[in-house]
This record gives sequence, structure tokens and C-alpha cells, in this order.
Amino acid sequence: MMKPTKIFSVFLIFLWLWVPSVGAEVHQVDSNFDGKMDQWHHTKPDGKIFKIEHDSNHDGRVDQVEHFQGHKILAKAEFDANKDGKMDQIQYYSGKGKLIRIEKDSKLNGRFDRKEFFNASELIIKVEIDENGNGQANIREFFDGRQNLERIEYDTDHNGKVDRWDYFENKKIQKVAFDTNGNQKADEWQFFQGSNVLAKVENDTNHDGKVDRWEHFDRQGKPTRTEFDRNFDGKIDIVNKK
Repeated sequence: MMKPTKIFSVFLIFLWLWVPSVGAEVHQVDSNFDGKMDQWHHTKPDGKIFKIEHDSNHDGRVDQVEHFQGHKILAKAEFDANKDGKMDQIQYYSGKGKLIRIEKDSKLNGRFDRKEFFNASELIIKVEIDENGNGQANIREFFDGRQNLERIEYDTDHNGKVDRWDYFENKKIQKVAFDTNGNQKADEWQFFQGSNVLAKVENDTNHDGKVDRWEHFDRQGKPTRTEFDRNFDGKIDIVNKK
């Protein structure tokens, strides 16, 4: 989980240079007094700032842009993290200036492939990842109110449908469910013990919504027995021990 990029403090007293523009004004600022302008404050005719551009590493190129709404309320911030002249992270804010979403080009290839969503307390609640760059999220991570990972959903074959679900508790994986026939219903469940050690596997082999095969494992993850319900009446009718 990535952290929001720091926003520069912009409402300080600097040495200003005024540059007029159509319907607005641009004030150039040398924030570190090195003789080179590194901030550009864009103001509306009423004097309110609606955009500030930063050259944070003083290479002559803008690498951070802040957009404002109302009176000094941050609406959006853009960042060029690797200083290649292209913005690769955008942070969106609510009308109260609270962080609500981050979009990121995590591979720095010109495609925004990751989105993070935040609640009213600015705690992360969901992450969407476009792993193969097709414009659709194929991994979704869900978090509880304390930012603990609860569940991950996967579209493993990139057809727009979830076919795997990972469930977590106390930061450890507890269960993984699979849709093996593409009907968007789980028909295989893997249960874990300790540090990702397999404890049991359940299967719905005829896809009627009921488990009819059970595989059991010891504490080292080695199979111990397999149980079957061959006539699908809900009763085990054969047991194979290892």
C-alpha cells in the first residue's frame, strides 16, 4: 500500500513576480532564493488561487501541480515521481480537502494501472490494480476500518469476471475460493493453518452448490485422507486414507 505523496506548503510569504495572462494572473516564486523560479501560482481575477505548479528538484521542469477549489481547498494534486516530464500519480480530494482517491502509473510506462480509495477518515478501503494494462482492474483488495487487508478478488483470465477470492484474518490468509468453470460461483475452497500451510480443500465437483469432496492435511501440509460424497446426497460414502 503506497502512501499519499506530500503536498508542498504553498501559502507562505515569498518574493513574487507578477505575470499577467488572459482572465487570470500567474505569480512566479523563487522559493529557495537561488535566483531561479520554481513555483507558479495561478490566480483568478478575484485573486483566488486555482493552481500551483512546482519544480521541486529545480531542474527547470514542473513535477507537481496542485489544483484548488473554493478558498484554498485542495481538489487534485499531480506528481511526476521519477522526474521524466510525465505525471505518474494523481491524488483526488473531497470538497472538504480530504483525500478520497489516488491513481498511479506504478510501472512508469505511461499507463495508470493502480487506484486506491479512502474513507472519510482518509483510511484506505480498496485498491484496484490493472495488472495487464487492458484498462480494467483484474485485482481488487479490500480493507477494514483499521486498514487491515480483508479480501482480495482476482480476474485471473482477464475476462472481466472474478474467479478467485482470498480471505485474510490478522494479516494471514485463511481461505481461498475458486470458480473453476466460469459461472462466477466458487466451487473449490482451500483452508489454511499457521503460515500459509494447507489444512483442507473442499470441492463441489458437480457444481450444484454443495461440497462433495474433502481433502485433509496434517500440520506440515501433507495429505492424510480424502472423503467423497459420490451420489451427492450430502453424506460421505467413501474415505481414502494416506
